[in-house]
Amino acid sequence: MTSDIHGFADAQFARVRDAFAANFEEGLESGAAVAVRVDGEPVADLWAGTASRETGADWAEDTLVPVFSTTKAMAALTIAFLVEQGMLDYGQTVASLWPEFAQNGKETVTVAQALSHQAGLPGITEQMDPADWFDWNAITARLAAQAPMWKLGEGSGYHPVTFGFLAGEIARRASGRSVGTILREEFAQPHGLDLWIGLPDEEHGRAAEMEKPKAIPNFGKVNPEKTAAFLSPWAAPGQRGAPAWRRAEFAGANGHGTARSLAHLMDLLSQKGALDGSQILSASTLGALTEERVRGQDRVLPYIVAFAAGLLRNLPGANKDQAPDWGFYGPSPNAIGHSGWGGSCAFADPDRGVSFSYVMNRQSAHLIGDPRPGRLIAALYESF
Repeated sequence: MTSDIHGFADAQFARVRDAFAANFEEGLESGAAVAVRVDGEPVADLWAGTASRETGADWAEDTLVPVFSTTKAMAALTIAFLVEQGMLDYGQTVASLWPEFAQNGKETVTVAQALSHQAGLPGITEQMDPADWFDWNAITARLAAQAPMWKLGEGSGYHPVTFGFLAGEIARRASGRSVGTILREEFAQPHGLDLWIGLPDEEHGRAAEMEKPKAIPNFGKVNPEKTAAFLSPWAAPGQRGAPAWRRAEFAGANGHGTARSLAHLMDLLSQKGALDGSQILSASTLGALTEERVRGQDRVLPYIVAFAAGLLRNLPGANKDQAPDWGFYGPSPNAIGHSGWGGSCAFADPDRGVSFSYVMNRQSAHLIGDPRPGRLIAALYESF
């Protein structure tokens, strides 16, 4: 399948355009976009294909895409903003902000541990209706009361949906605002970023329609943690329809945005805490945000991972059977970002001054390391 490629790529980064076109030529995409920034300036901004298989609508310059867990990068940066403002600290306990969270032995869990998937709450363990996810107070009460599935200090277990409620309630208790509100008021509006956690109804018409993968992800050997996170009948929000899902604030799972704006936001990580020349995060906050908090074989994801406070650190060579030798985000061990179910990703490489994002509407079964962005990332680094 061929598709007209729109946008631009500087001559130095023509390989990225060629790789993007190859994904379409090989029939791997329906609609997609990729954006690259270097030293705070755009060097590639490309889009192509269709936004809806049902209507055949073209992918537009401003098509919004649900990016699933790539949303966690947005949420992590909103929490970092609150740290910078002195409203909370990564080292304080969650219970110091949210006293109910101390139930069932969780009184020592810190904000950093909760954000790095160490709290033992990868999913809701008691049976519930998938529509219950739309009741914020009910879910946060369940998480506060639930016993952790493993002892604190015994590694990570990825929290695909519950992360957003933990981060969101931490933000709400510390600042009185939701993660989506902070993202909008402190980042999106001042810097012209088309990013949303909680998409207003008037924006739904710009959103791409997702094409679900034909196969389920490879989770490896099933265990109770994986079942709670991904495999129970109530593991993900449901039964309310797409409009309700888009407008809800699932701060770990349903952010919407463009590749252009996601890459722009990643400048905070590649440009030493600055965005458009304004210093948003100090060196100390940026260091605390990106510091490795846990490393090892995850209990939920079938990967060896290194989590910072809501972000994935790159681990070149750690998952050779599932990723290139250079890892999920290029060759630098200092690259950091997040990926979303089905293929989306956004990362920053401070060593190269690179900010990168890829979004699409044809989902694959990859949890991390989809070969389509992998090809784009390889082309990017071949361009230097």
